[in-house]
Amino acid sequence: MKGSAIFSGFRALGLYSNHLAHVLRFHKKHREFYVLTAVGQCFHTYNVSKVSTSDVIIYVFASFIQVVHTYTGHQGDVHLLLPFGDHLISVDKDNVVIIWDVESEDTYLQISYDKASFEVSALMHPSTYLNKILFGSSQGSLQLWNIKSNKLLFTFPGWASAVTVLQQTPAVDVVGVGLASGQIIIHNIRCNETLMKFQQDWGPVTALSFRTDGHPIMASGSPIGHIGLWDLEEKKLVSQMRDAHTTAIAGLTFLQNEPLLITNGADNAIRVWIFDVAGGDGRLLRHRTGHSAPPTKIKHNDQSGLNILSAGQDGTLQSFSTVHERFNKSLGHGTLNKTRAKKKGVTHDTAKLPAITTFASETARQSDWDGIIACHRGFLVTTTWNYQKGSIGAHKLEPERFNKNRSLNVHATAVDITSCGNFAVIALSSGHIDVYNMQSGFHRGHYGKDKAHAGPVRGVSVDALNQLTVSVGADRLLKIWRFKSKELLHTHSLPAAPASSLLHRDSGMLAIALDDFTIQILDMETRRAVRRFSGHRGQINDMTFSPDGRWLITASMDCAIRTWDLPSGSLVDCFLVDAAAVSLSMSPTGNFLASSHVDGLGIYLWSNNTLCSMVSLRPLSADYEPTVIMLPGTYADSSEMLEYISPAQLDEHLVTLSLLPDSRWKNLLHLDIIKKKNKPKEPPKLPKAAPFFIPTIPGLVPQFALPTTPSEDQVNALDSDPAEYLLLGIYYCVCVLKRWRSFEFLTLNNVMLLFQLHLRFIADQPELMEEAESVSAHLEETWMSMQTLLNQNICLLSYIKSALL
Repeated sequence: MKGSAIFSGFRALGLYSNHLAHVLRFHKKHREFYVLTAVGQCFHTYNVSKVSTSDVIIYVFASFIQVVHTYTGHQGDVHLLLPFGDHLISVDKDNVVIIWDVESEDTYLQISYDKASFEVSALMHPSTYLNKILFGSSQGSLQLWNIKSNKLLFTFPGWASAVTVLQQTPAVDVVGVGLASGQIIIHNIRCNETLMKFQQDWGPVTALSFRTDGHPIMASGSPIGHIGLWDLEEKKLVSQMRDAHTTAIAGLTFLQNEPLLITNGADNAIRVWIFDVAGGDGRLLRHRTGHSAPPTKIKHNDQSGLNILSAGQDGTLQSFSTVHERFNKSLGHGTLNKTRAKKKGVTHDTAKLPAITTFASETARQSDWDGIIACHRGFLVTTTWNYQKGSIGAHKLEPERFNKNRSLNVHATAVDITSCGNFAVIALSSGHIDVYNMQSGFHRGHYGKDKAHAGPVRGVSVDALNQLTVSVGADRLLKIWRFKSKELLHTHSLPAAPASSLLHRDSGMLAIALDDFTIQILDMETRRAVRRFSGHRGQINDMTFSPDGRWLITASMDCAIRTWDLPSGSLVDCFLVDAAAVSLSMSPTGNFLASSHVDGLGIYLWSNNTLCSMVSLRPLSADYEPTVIMLPGTYADSSEMLEYISPAQLDEHLVTLSLLPDSRWKNLLHLDIIKKKNKPKEPPKLPKAAPFFIPTIPGLVPQFALPTTPSEDQVNALDSDPAEYLLLGIYYCVCVLKRWRSFEFLTLNNVMLLFQLHLRFIADQPELMEEAESVSAHLEETWMSMQTLLNQNICLLSYIKSALL
């Protein structure tokens, strides 16, 4: 078995942009702007007016679908590209410039620079300059080349700083030059004259763009995410867009003749700003934002399986829709003072909370009060969140026993919310377990006389009926408590310290991941360990149950994702990924498995093959060697995504239709009526003066064509016995009927039409009559079988509609 028998890659969520600048294109037919961003080895195409994904493609050069050209010749990595009419200009890390002919894929021109004297760092085509390319260097100088004649036309000495950006201004002959020193030079390349200079205080210039809607404004990007807006008439800074991105501005572009600015950065965000307020400030109009740091915990939010909650190392809690990106939303960053955070912003919020390590959610009362509770890294306070409001909630839950003493180094380790949504259970590294009311935030008791466990609590869960609470601790003990009275009912010793636990409420099965890389399954009803799974070779990061509780899916630092079958107690599926999965969540509907990975910003969906095809699951042998599967949306070659071609017939025992339009065979049943309607009312009349033509043979020299006579084979064919042709036609019908092919066309058309047209002739021929009776019997048998199947299905559907299940 290759790869995974159960799961196959479907798509990636929450990936929008990386450190490369976006590309803006205008679609003439649609009359709309589209922006393209790079994500890994894929391109994303967005409609600017909606900022919604149009397509996701791999190595795209045309039609956003397939690779149409490949250019090979560079020895180093290519870091600069410029489309230039029928040519493509590329620059690699070895400082080699190659100009390609787009259609022929041949090298039109190659220029090799000495890195010590001129290392190419930027390039552009000056507007209206035919066949001219302007190159900028890390040494600060610029060169203007005519690529058609392969001549260096002029060298600009520069401004004693590396050129980072070259951008055409709205004025002909004038270009904007961004430097590593933070200087922005507006230079006339025809006169070799500097028109104006600006100084950006935030470091090197990463991007430049100019408004073309009548306002003389230039925008500049910086490495710390700020954008400066400069008035070219007043020659001064008029506004600052601070913290437009949390990382360097990778690209910024003003739309042609519109007050819209598009920006993207390595913080995995695309933003569209509109300039419609006084003062020239940009207002955020639309955006697509994912995590700027890898997710730490993911979990499906409700029973529909359409939304996935994700907590990231960037400190945010976000919700990603599996249906469409327009349903995504960010719940914001954790903070101790929500009002202050709104005034100062997340970046300057001194009460900002660290990243969420784990969380629990329940939708039963989410319309009435907060339905999410989260633990923060190294922090004692747990926070509540409101999914419907899309923000941090009303309560900061902290036990009073510590008197808000932050020096005790106690933090929350695990949380759970009861199925009714009324109570939250919080476990601490000190061994305490507390219960809080989710509506009021009041403390409602704790487990144990002093502590629930002698060491840190690694997992806590409440059953479906709020009868029992189960906890596991670093003291190698599993304890079952009565939820309401907090009475200890049972203690179970574990063979190793637990790392985490997960309860499947419907089946009452508790999975416990141990520090020795094994997993124990405990039955809450019998309070006995019923299964033990071993095979992982690294720390178990997360676990998730299938909706029916039959499978337990685990992920560990050995980069393996394993599926264990609880009834048989065996491993039934295993595959490897490039980066270890840190969190897993199985959809409540069972159709998708979601995973997040080390150093990955996205959430990856894997489709469950058992829902759409018959998958035979057998226990894997102890020496089974799993294979690596590429994460969805990161395929290196488009050939891996092969198009499925359906066979002409799925199975020889299945009825296969002809796929012809209904009119093709229905009308032939009324052939007599059609002939009668098409019969001409009057005989055809010859034209008054018909032109006279002698047929000719095509060629350079005109030659008249000689009249043709029918060949001997044609004459013999015409004179052959018609009974033979009818017999062949009947044989054909029998053959196709036995194969169940073109069923409706053959049974309702060919057979009936054949007998209808030639009934008298067939009746006079004993051999034809015998074969016709055979066809009739076979046809009747076939229809009886079909009618039985149809009746059974009709009865089953009627029962399902009417029965009270």
